[in-house]
Amino acid sequence: MMKFIKTFRADEDGAVTVDWVVLTAAVVGLAIAAYTSIEQGATDLTADTSDYLGTTLGGNIGSIGAPEAAE
Repeated sequence: MMKFIKTFRADEDGAVTVDWVVLTAAVVGLAIAAYTSIEQGATDLTADTSDYLGTTLGGNIGSIGAPEAAE
């Protein structure tokens, strides 16, 4: 029984698994943080572009590339 306890204490296979779980959780957390940052930046850029085009084209964004209306 003493030999089993000494062997069990010396075995470090479980410790490596815990390390990998912690590292994987950190990587996933960083990926989520990066995605959130990129998503917000893309949303802001889209809104700014829409505002710029609306101002530049006089609010006629829907008529880009459309033929002139005959009067």
